Amino acid sequence: MNDAMTLEVRDLGLVPYTEALALQADLVGRRRAGDIPDQLLLLQHPHVITLGTSSSRSNVLADPSRLQELGIDLVDVGRGGDVTYHGPGQLVAYPILDLKPDRKDVHRYLRDLEAVLIHTLGEIGIRGEPVSDLTGVWVDGRKIAAIGVRISSGWITSHGFALNVSNDLSFFETIVPCGIQDVSVTSVSQELGRPFGVSDILEVVTAAFSEIFGRSIS
Repeated sequence: MNDAMTLEVRDLGLVPYTEALALQADLVGRRRAGDIPDQLLLLQHPHVITLGTSSSRSNVLADPSRLQELGIDLVDVGRGGDVTYHGPGQLVAYPILDLKPDRKDVHRYLRDLEAVLIHTLGEIGIRGEPVSDLTGVWVDGRKIAAIGVRISSGWITSHGFALNVSNDLSFFETIVPCGIQDVSVTSVSQELGRPFGVSDILEVVTAAFSEIFGRSIS
């Protein structure tokens, strides 16, 4: 099988954010060297707020003592975007892809990630949609998925998207999500009106990613 068209999917479970950063850095280097095929890391994080390269600290609404009380870590990261929250029950996907030779377009890559999410939601009966001039996926004006990526030298991707599945949405009250004032958030479980776990959506996301990016799952 042509490694350029192969995707290795890893279901990692609950992974501390800093451990996931280190893993991504290692895989980016190995992908750039051609030692591994494209990767799709699927995981969850313990409670953490991350600050992207365009973040403002003012978008973190909880003070340090409140963050400590809630058990939320605060991490500066080298991805695009503003402030985001991750926690158990939220599906995080980190694609480690070589976009060469024919996908070297950051705008297209972001739109493709949105398409993966919209297709995934459609498969379980939720109508997701993009919003003009914003990155992410929304349901009737409520944000259900955030996207923040990094493109390293050699057009190797890291970071990715976070889809609210069954996470406690009250934790979003500690931030201004993605720096957008007065935004409301939602989740798969909330939209369906019934419990729906991360494990229930892994195969759907994997299939959608394979289709949109034209990769065969190894």
